[in-house]
Amino acid sequence: MSKEKKFLTCDGNQAAAHISYMFSEVAAIYPITPSSTMAEYVDEWAAAGRKNIFGEPVFVEEMQSEAGAAGAVHGSLQGGALTTTYTASQGLLLMIPNMYKIAGENLPCVFHVSARTLASHALCIFGDHQDVMSTRQTGFAMLCEGSVQEVMDLAGVAHLATLKARVPFVNFFDGFRTSHEIQKIEMLEEKDLAPLIDREALAEFRARALNPEKPVARGMAENPDHFFQHREASNPYYDAVPEIVEEYMDKISEITGRKYGLFNYYGDPEADRVIIAMGSVTQAAQEAIDYLMEKGEKVGIVAVHLYRPFSAKHFLAAVPKTAKRIAVLDRTKEPGATGEPLFLDVRDCFYGKPDAPVIVGGRYGLGSKDTTPAQILSVYENLALPQPKDRFTIGIVDDVTFTSLPQKEEIALGGEGMFEAKFYGLGADGTVGANKNSVKIIGENTDKYCQAYFAYDSKKSGGFTCSHLRFGDHPIRSTYLVNTPNFVACHVQAYLHMYDVTRGLRPNGTFLLNTIWTGEELAKHLPNKVKRYFAKNNITVYYINATQIAQEIGLGNRTNTILQSAFFRITGVIPVDLAVEQMKKFIVKSYGKKGEDVVNKNYAAVDRGGEYQKLAVDPAWANLPDDEVKANNDPAFINNIVRPINAQDGDLLPVSAFKDNADGTWEQGTARYEKRGVATFVPEWNPENCIQCNKCAYVCPHAAIRPFVLTQEEMAGSSFDENNTLPAIGKTFTGMRFVQQVDVLDCLGCGNCADVCPGKKGEKALVMKPLESQLDVQKGWDYCVANVKSKQHLVDIKANVKNSQFATPLFEFSGACSGCGETPYVKLISQLFGDREMVANATGCSSIYSGSVPSTPYTTNEQGHGPAWANSLFEDFCEFGLGMTLAHNKMVSRIQHIMEEVVASADVPADFKAACEEWLAGKDDAAASRAAADKLIPMIEAHKNECTFCARLDNLKNHLVKRSQWIIGGDGASYDIGFGGLDHVIALGKNVNILVLDTEVYSNTGGQASKATPVGAIAKFAAAGKRVRKKDLGLIASTYGYVYVAQVAMGADQAQTLKAIREAEAYDGPSLIIAYAPCINHGLKKGMGKSQAEEAAAVECGYWHLWRYNPELEKEGKNPFTLDSKEPNWDKFEDFLKGEVRYASVMKQYPAEAEELYAAAKANAQWRYNNYRRLAMQQWGQNPDDLK
Repeated sequence: MSKEKKFLTCDGNQAAAHISYMFSEVAAIYPITPSSTMAEYVDEWAAAGRKNIFGEPVFVEEMQSEAGAAGAVHGSLQGGALTTTYTASQGLLLMIPNMYKIAGENLPCVFHVSARTLASHALCIFGDHQDVMSTRQTGFAMLCEGSVQEVMDLAGVAHLATLKARVPFVNFFDGFRTSHEIQKIEMLEEKDLAPLIDREALAEFRARALNPEKPVARGMAENPDHFFQHREASNPYYDAVPEIVEEYMDKISEITGRKYGLFNYYGDPEADRVIIAMGSVTQAAQEAIDYLMEKGEKVGIVAVHLYRPFSAKHFLAAVPKTAKRIAVLDRTKEPGATGEPLFLDVRDCFYGKPDAPVIVGGRYGLGSKDTTPAQILSVYENLALPQPKDRFTIGIVDDVTFTSLPQKEEIALGGEGMFEAKFYGLGADGTVGANKNSVKIIGENTDKYCQAYFAYDSKKSGGFTCSHLRFGDHPIRSTYLVNTPNFVACHVQAYLHMYDVTRGLRPNGTFLLNTIWTGEELAKHLPNKVKRYFAKNNITVYYINATQIAQEIGLGNRTNTILQSAFFRITGVIPVDLAVEQMKKFIVKSYGKKGEDVVNKNYAAVDRGGEYQKLAVDPAWANLPDDEVKANNDPAFINNIVRPINAQDGDLLPVSAFKDNADGTWEQGTARYEKRGVATFVPEWNPENCIQCNKCAYVCPHAAIRPFVLTQEEMAGSSFDENNTLPAIGKTFTGMRFVQQVDVLDCLGCGNCADVCPGKKGEKALVMKPLESQLDVQKGWDYCVANVKSKQHLVDIKANVKNSQFATPLFEFSGACSGCGETPYVKLISQLFGDREMVANATGCSSIYSGSVPSTPYTTNEQGHGPAWANSLFEDFCEFGLGMTLAHNKMVSRIQHIMEEVVASADVPADFKAACEEWLAGKDDAAASRAAADKLIPMIEAHKNECTFCARLDNLKNHLVKRSQWIIGGDGASYDIGFGGLDHVIALGKNVNILVLDTEVYSNTGGQASKATPVGAIAKFAAAGKRVRKKDLGLIASTYGYVYVAQVAMGADQAQTLKAIREAEAYDGPSLIIAYAPCINHGLKKGMGKSQAEEAAAVECGYWHLWRYNPELEKEGKNPFTLDSKEPNWDKFEDFLKGEVRYASVMKQYPAEAEELYAAAKANAQWRYNNYRRLAMQQWGQNPDDLK
C-alpha cells in the first residue's frame, strides 16, 4: 500500500543527499562540479544537528583531493562506520585505485555521482556518462536514475543493497540535467526506509571492522600461485546482487506506488522497435513514445537501472518478445571500440539467440548536449529503415564521418496544460536565484507539478544565463530545455541584439523586457526581427525599468526580485497576494544572513514589481525587413565559429567546423570580438582631474581602461583634440598627448578604477555613469586599439606602476566576475612578460576565465607574440608547467649544441657566426636572447635550404627567446589537491614562477573551504565556521632556502606587487607568489567594486601580510626575509571581518560561538604577524655562536 504523499521541491543532488544522510555515519568529501552540493547539504545538515537513522549527525570531513576522500572512505569502512562520498568526472577517476580495494574487500558503501564529462580535447563541466563508464571494471555495482523522483526513490536502494550484498555501489544520475534540475517530487522519509535495513547484515559489518581486540590483517600481498583463485572467490557476492536490488526495489514500489525494476519497460507491450538507454533521456523518450503510440506505432524503451552487475536474465525479460529492431543509446564515447559499453552489453545478451533482433548503437548528449523528443523520433525512424544506421549520433550534424541521424523540427510534447517560461539573465544579477525561489513558491503553494533548469555559459558572474521553468498538472518528464515557451523574460536589454530571445515563443505568448527605454523610444530601439516576431505571433509585450528601480532602492544591479515580482503579476500563475507573501518569505530565507537592510530592500523590490507597462505592438511590424547586417573584416574563424557560439547558436555548428582543430586548439585573442555592453555603469574620464598615475588601468580586472599616448600623426587621424586629451607627462613622451581610454562595451562596470583614482584636490578623474551616456566613447577606444602604436618601448615598464600600464595587456576582457580580485595579477604578468610567456593553468576559476570557448582573453602584441596557454588538470598544474620548462630546456640545449658547432666552424658567414655568439652569450637573458633571435631568424629562414646548420635550427627557432614560465592556480589547487606537486616542483630548483590566486575558498565550485580558509570563516564544507588556522604556504616554501616567495595584495601596495612579480621572474630558480584576491564568495558588503579597497583594508588591519623572501639577498649576507607590511591597526580587525558575509554570518547563525571564533581569527593573524616580525629581525651574515 502506497504511503500518504508528502511533496518536496528540490533538485537531484538534494534528493540524493537527503537519502544518503539517513544511511551515513561518516562522509569524506571533496568539492567537484556538479556533485559538490550533495556534500554541502550533508555538511549543513550536520552543522544544524540533523540526525541520521542511527540518531546522530553525520561526521563530515573535507579531504585534500578526491583520492584522499576515497582513501578516507576506505579507512572509515575498515573501521566499521557506514561511509559515503560524493563526486564526479576527474574526481571519480582519482578514486578508482581505492574503488578496486573497497570492492575487493567486500566493503559496503555508496559513492553518489552526478555523472559528468571527462576532460579530453577540452574541459567540460557538464553531464554525460564518461566518468561512471570508466569505473565499470572496478567491482562496484552501478545503479542509475533518470529523474529527480527516481533519485529520491532509488538512492536508498543502493544503501540498503550494499549492506546486504557486501558489494559497494556507485549510485549515479545525469550531472546538471538531473543533479541541478528542480522538480516537485514525493519525498521519502526516515520512517519509510529505516525498517528496511538488514540489521543482521549491519551487525556483521560492524563485527568485521578492524579491531585490536580481535586483530586480523587485510590488504596483504599475494603471489602468482594463488592470487587468481582468491580473486574468483568473490563471484557469489556479485551473483546475488540483482536479486537483492530487485527485492529492495519491490519494497520501494510498495511504499511509493511507483513500480521499479532492474530494467523498466515503457511503451507498447508488443513493440517492434525498442530503445535501450539509461539516465534522464528515458524521461524525454517517454514523451516521444506517447506521441508515436497515438499514431498507432508500436514502440517502447527499456530504462536501465542496475547497470552492474548486468543481469541478462532480467534484461531479456524486460524486452518485448516482439522486438525486431533495437537501438542502444550510450551517453559516452570510447574511441577505437567496436561500440559503446551499454551497446556491447545488450548485443552480448542476444548473442547466439534464435531470431535475435537487429541491434544498432548510437551516441547522444555528450557534455550535456540537449536531447529532445524530436531526436528520439529520429532514432525510431532509423530503426524503421531496411538497414538501420549503426554507430550513429543524434543532436548534432556530423558532416565529416557522417554518423548523425537526420534532424527533425522540435515539437511541444510536454502534454496539455503545460506552462513553459524562459528567463534570460546575466550571471550574478540574481535571475537564477529568483527563479529557484519562484519554482519552489509554486511547488509548495499549489497542486501543480513544477520543473526548473538553468543553462549557463562558462563565464563567471557576468555571463549568460537562461532559466527554463515548467508548470503543469501532471508529473513533468521533459528532461530538456524549454524550446516552445509561453512566456519569455529578457532581463538584459543588450541581449535583444545578441541572442534570438524570441525563438520558439508560442503564438499569443507574453514577453517581458527589462529596459531603460519607454514607449516610442523602446519601439525605435527594438530590432526589426524582434518587432516582426511580436506582430506576426500576437505577442503581448511588457517592459519595466528594473535597473533604475534597483538603483533607487539601493540594490545596485540586482534586478532579480523586481522582475520576479513582475513575472508573478503578469502571468497570474498563482494569486498575486499569495505570490507577494511567499516572495517575502523566501527573501528572509535567501538574504536573512546578510542583514535586515538587505531584506527590507528586497521587500521594496517585490512591492515595485508592478511598475511595468504594456507596449503597443504595431501590426505593421509584421512586414518589417530584416535588420541590416554590418559587414566586417574579421577572420573567418571569428565569423564562422566564435560568433555563433557567442550568440548561443553553438548547437547549430556541424562537426566540420572543428575538423582542423580536433585536438582542442583554439586561437588566441577572440575575447575582443564580444563587445557585449552588459555593464549598467561605466567610468567617464575627466582629463582635468587626471594626474596620469595609471592606477585605474593597473587595477582593472578586464583591461577595459588603458592609457594611450598619441603622436601628432596619430592625433591628426583621430577625433581627439586638446580638450579631451592631456600633454603626456615624461621626457620620452615630449610632444605627445595622453588619453585614459575606456572600452565601454567590454567594461563590466565594477567601479574599482574610479574607487582607486586619486584625482586632483579631492575631485576624481573617473566617475561612474550610465552606459548609454558613454556609448560614443567607444569610437575613441576603437581608434586607439586600431591605430595608436604601443609606446612601451619608450619607458621601462618594470620600473613603476605608471610605466607598467603603457605595456599592452596581453590578457583582456576575460570571463571573470565584475570586480574580480584575481585577474589584475594575471593581466599585469601578461604586460610585463607576455611576449615570451608560457602558462600552465590549474583547473578552476582562473582556467575558466582564461580559456572558455569561444572567448580567449590571452592575446598577442603588434608583433604577433603573446602568452601560450594550456590547462591540464586540477591536481597536476605544477608538474604540467614543469614539463613545459623541461621541454624548452631540452630544445635550448640542442640549439646551444648546434650553435657551438657553428662557432667552431670555419665555413659559415661571419654575421651568422656573430649572431650565434651573441645568442650563446645572452641566451639566459630575455632582452639579449630576443635581440639575438631577431637577427638569427631571418638568416635561418633565408638559408635553411642550403645551410645544414640553418636547416637544423629552423625547427628550433621558436625556442631562441628565453621563456617566462608561469604556473597559475587558485588556493584549492595550491594548498590542497596540487600541493604535493607544487612542493616537488619548487624543490627541484628549476626556473619556474608559480602564481597562487588566494581567494581562501574553492571559488570555481562555489566557495568550499580549503586549507587557505582562515579560522572563523563560514564556507561550504565549513558551515559552522572553520575551526583550524590557515596554512602558511609561503612560509613552508621559504624553508627550502632557494625558493623566491612573496605574499602580495595589489590593492594594499601596488608598488610592492610589481616589485615582487619583477623579482620573482628575474630570479634564476623557482618562485612562488601568493596573491590575495577578494571573491564574490566572500560576500563583500561594500560590493566587488571595492575589491581593491578590501585588499587594502585586509593589510591595514593585519588580516593579510605583505612580505618577500629573496634568496639572492642571502648571497649578499643579508636577511632574505623582508616584511613589507606596516604595523597593523588591530582595532580594525573585527570591523573588517564583519564587512564580509563569510564572517558576519557566523554571528547570525552561531552567535554563541562567533565572539570566540572572531577572537581566534585575530589571535591567529597576530601570531602569524609576530612570526613574520621575528623572521624580519633575524641577523644574517653572522655566526650564531658569536651572538651568545
